[in-house]
Amino acid sequence: MWLARAWFSAVKCDSCQAKKLVAFSCKRRGFCPSCGARRMAETAALLVDNVLPQQPVRQWVLSLPFALRYLLATRPEVVTQVLGIVYRAISSHLIRKAGLTRASAVTLIQRFGSALNPNVHFHLLVLDGVYRRDGEDRLRFVPVPAPSTEELKRPVQRIAERIGRSLERSGLITRDIDNAYLAFDPSEEAPMHGLLGHSITYRIATDPREGQKVFTLQTLPAEPDAPRREVAESSGFSLHTGIAAKALQRDKVERLARYVSRPPVATERLSLTQGGNVRYALKTPYRDGTTHVIFEPEDFVARLAALVPKPRAHLTRYHGVFAPASPDRARIVPRTGAATANERGEAAATDRQRAMSWAQRLRRVFAIDIETCRQCGGRLRVIASIEAPAVIERILERLGRDAGSVDPAHPSRASPKGDRLV
Repeated sequence: MWLARAWFSAVKCDSCQAKKLVAFSCKRRGFCPSCGARRMAETAALLVDNVLPQQPVRQWVLSLPFALRYLLATRPEVVTQVLGIVYRAISSHLIRKAGLTRASAVTLIQRFGSALNPNVHFHLLVLDGVYRRDGEDRLRFVPVPAPSTEELKRPVQRIAERIGRSLERSGLITRDIDNAYLAFDPSEEAPMHGLLGHSITYRIATDPREGQKVFTLQTLPAEPDAPRREVAESSGFSLHTGIAAKALQRDKVERLARYVSRPPVATERLSLTQGGNVRYALKTPYRDGTTHVIFEPEDFVARLAALVPKPRAHLTRYHGVFAPASPDRARIVPRTGAATANERGEAAATDRQRAMSWAQRLRRVFAIDIETCRQCGGRLRVIASIEAPAVIERILERLGRDAGSVDPAHPSRASPKGDRLV
């Protein structure tokens, strides 16, 4: 299905004249498995190679109350307002522990949960330390100890209080003693907003069972609630800091970056029931023993539609020293050949990294080399771009190839597997 709808390039070997087709775009947004894997690997490579310096990194994960998940999913401009408050609270925590310094972080905004439910939450890759200026205007990295569970209570409480006050002043929510709720009626908004509201609350969004809870499979015994380490909660907000990597653990940093930039749908967890419904396995079983959710076909399509982000809404944000306008960014981010310049505290004009080329992306994501011929080792070059679906289908039929999916060389869910700082 994906290959038949893709655009292709034809490449030819200059030595043995061998030809092959390579798909380069499916022209779809949101949940294409191939494009999702490509974006995941490219984002992780960009962060590790060009952004995150060789310093310890910790993941801070902030989950929000249900009412705010709906607000952020329908109003992307509010994400910037909320994320600014979150980063300031976290950076203030680090600065208080290290003195007058500058913090640095990269935020990857995830819009989905493990049950294909819209769930806007933040994954911040924060340096486990801060940069301090010395007497000669040099930047020196000062490590900060990992926060304890007690220490996390203060920033999560500040985040909850400040977000509530900010959104209330903006007229987006009203609050009572127990909770916060939206100040506008979702029924008066666009039809997609009603679909989002049902999906966020784990309810069916299409007739004839609209509003009812989705089917679930509980194949494991329920587990009692146990206190979680390195997690703090306040007013529906949850802050987790349990995963970190040391300065030299660059492979672990890349695995973590892949995990937080993964696509919303894991195709290996999808299957069909005998009745023709869609069964989706949860990444981690719920405490009540739920391991799968079941969707009717129409509701499954509605779930996918709710996961597609709005256009021109950036899902990766840079803070502190990593911010594009930061005067110190050139001194901190890793650049080829920049060691001498960084040691002098200067930024070399020729050190700017270029984005990966299409050939480099294919080699890093799918382990496909379109620059070297497998048969003779000669040089491959692009000779044509094929964009007409009818032509692509005829070529595949002539080659005897089925328009099936191609599994990437790297899994779409490269989870850090609960690794902790050691």
